[in-house]
Amino acid sequence: MIDERREVAVAEWVAVATDARDSGFGYFDWLSAVDRTSDDPAGFDVVLHLLDITTARALRGLLISARLPTGAHLPSVTGVFAGAAWHERETHEMFGIEITGFDDGTGLGLRPLLLPDGFEGHPLRKDFYLTARVSKDWPGAKEPGAPHTGGPARRKMQPPGIPPPEWGPRWEH
Repeated sequence: MIDERREVAVAEWVAVATDARDSGFGYFDWLSAVDRTSDDPAGFDVVLHLLDITTARALRGLLISARLPTGAHLPSVTGVFAGAAWHERETHEMFGIEITGFDDGTGLGLRPLLLPDGFEGHPLRKDFYLTARVSKDWPGAKEPGAPHTGGPARRKMQPPGIPPPEWGPRWEH
């Protein structure tokens, strides 16, 4: 539910979020990013969704977005909405966006949230190689008319950043 949209400069990010909270949009819903590194200008659209739950008739939604240039830092809104901490950690981990002023009350800073220790890369970026494309044959991986069993297979190519098959947690039964 989005009733209103606001595009702001990164420098206004925290001030606009604070003003929105003070004007009734006090319910933090979510925060994420969209990889726009192939656009001109290249960067990320960081998006914050808030709700006004004080309206008796219906909820009102507000979507605040800012274009963050590649390599720039995003100011944290954890001082405005404590619930943004989880979302900022996820956005940092999945997109590689640096967030300044992050404070979730633990003093531990931006630390891994969803990915295992030692994981390299940012899975929601366009330049991240999907492991499934390396480990599974895709339709059309064989030449037309070639048998589905036996015969020479195409050489598996391992893109940079893809861990070897033995990488990962070891499960003991």
